[in-house]
Amino acid sequence: MTTTSPTTTVPGPAPAPPGTAPAKGPGRFRVGAGGQLRGGPFTYAALIVVGLGSVLPLYWTLVAASHDQQRVLDSPPPLVPGGRLWSNLQAAWDQAHLGKAIVNSVVVAGCITAATLFFCTLAGYAFAKMRFRGRGVLMTAVVATLTIPPQLSVVPLFMMMSDIGWGGRLESVIFPTLVGAFGVFFMRQYLVEALPYELIEAAKMDGASNFRIVWSVVLPVARPAMTVLGMLTFVQAWNDFFWPFLALNQENPTIQVALGQLSASYTPDQSIVMAGALISTLPLLVVFVVFGKQIVGGIMAGAVKG
Repeated sequence: MTTTSPTTTVPGPAPAPPGTAPAKGPGRFRVGAGGQLRGGPFTYAALIVVGLGSVLPLYWTLVAASHDQQRVLDSPPPLVPGGRLWSNLQAAWDQAHLGKAIVNSVVVAGCITAATLFFCTLAGYAFAKMRFRGRGVLMTAVVATLTIPPQLSVVPLFMMMSDIGWGGRLESVIFPTLVGAFGVFFMRQYLVEALPYELIEAAKMDGASNFRIVWSVVLPVARPAMTVLGMLTFVQAWNDFFWPFLALNQENPTIQVALGQLSASYTPDQSIVMAGALISTLPLLVVFVVFGKQIVGGIMAGAVKG
């Protein structure tokens, strides 16, 4: 008589709930219960490497600014901060007149940023939502100006500023950069997706004028993109060296021109130069710390459509 043994069934993995992707192996992205991606060890390792690589130049500036010239040029170079930071900062501040240079840079970067946000938002709204003849041609011409090297306009721009009487004055740096093609294109692309026509039509039906529509409808919708554009514009205006170096003089410099004068001697003291560079970087760090949350929020808002 033949006896049949009972069959044992080994349970397999439970099926994934509907609407969620199966979990990946370790080191890859995994989807949690809420549908969010979770990074594995490789992701965190990559982020740590990128973060350290981003902080390293600033740390080296701090280290070099806290030693003397002899120690900075030693081999191997120092890896930890020294005790001459305050004296080098004071020397850089006095030699390059950084106080006046920082005030000039704040005025220049602030005016350029405010004007760029105002004009580029208006122009972006016009190109994105207003219907007028030649809109496509004008937008193409604006974008085409991005391909023109800025060095080509230096000579006629310098002659124009001299004829006006703005040679060596901050106006010669501010007015040529009050509006930029990149800002117009950036705001136009954002408002095309973020600002629905229905919102504008509803405002018109309520009797709102064009100024009221811009103030009450366009600007609140465009605030995330304006935050990002404002940060990019401020950093670019703060770090600009080429045109301010040509347009301004040694008695009325911006911060980058002053740093150029600090390192223009035959044998510049690298520790003092690094101290000046550290001073010029601190205002940007303060701006990012104060407005960092709004900047990241603006980037995320621009990345999500609908």
